[in-house]
Amino acid sequence: MSSGDGRSLRLPMGYLAPVAWYAAVATADAVVVEQYEHYVKQTWRNRCRIAMPDGPQDLVVPVVAAPNHTPMRDIRISDHGNWRHHHWNALRTAYGKSPFFEYYADDFAPFYERRITFLADFIEELWLTTASLIDIDTPVVRSECYVGATDFEALPVPTRPYYQVFSQRLGFLPNLSIVDLLFNMGPESILYLKTHPQPLP
Repeated sequence: MSSGDGRSLRLPMGYLAPVAWYAAVATADAVVVEQYEHYVKQTWRNRCRIAMPDGPQDLVVPVVAAPNHTPMRDIRISDHGNWRHHHWNALRTAYGKSPFFEYYADDFAPFYERRITFLADFIEELWLTTASLIDIDTPVVRSECYVGATDFEALPVPTRPYYQVFSQRLGFLPNLSIVDLLFNMGPESILYLKTHPQPLP
């Protein structure tokens, strides 16, 4: 995501964002990701939800404490709690037996082996990798100034079930992190995101 602007769908940044975020991007003509909004705690901006054997679990990227009204682009990642190791182990536990985890594991593992200073940069690099793997070709750029964005909770959630590893135990869990769709559905992920798209807000 490079700097730019235009008349586009505007979305917040999110760590391995939910399926609804990617469905909105995949069915849009262009997207501007808001990097100048004030960072909001306890949202998908620094957390994602995956399906563990016992149920959904949130993985949270710890951030360095910052003053109120700090722009998203200036939020720094904390090294507290060895979180990279924890997140990667959780992803392996959740998706190690999924059809496509081993196929994509080498693409994601480096993100949990090296330090990236800013949360926005970490999110951007993950987005670029994920979009490439899913074959999303929608132009996505960072905002050049604050205008605002459609928040995660306002995005229409695709509810059509797809294969999930623990569905017999947990039932279908909609709107998990995009990695849930990718590791379970592989190349068919783009078809799921684009088929019967929900109307954009």
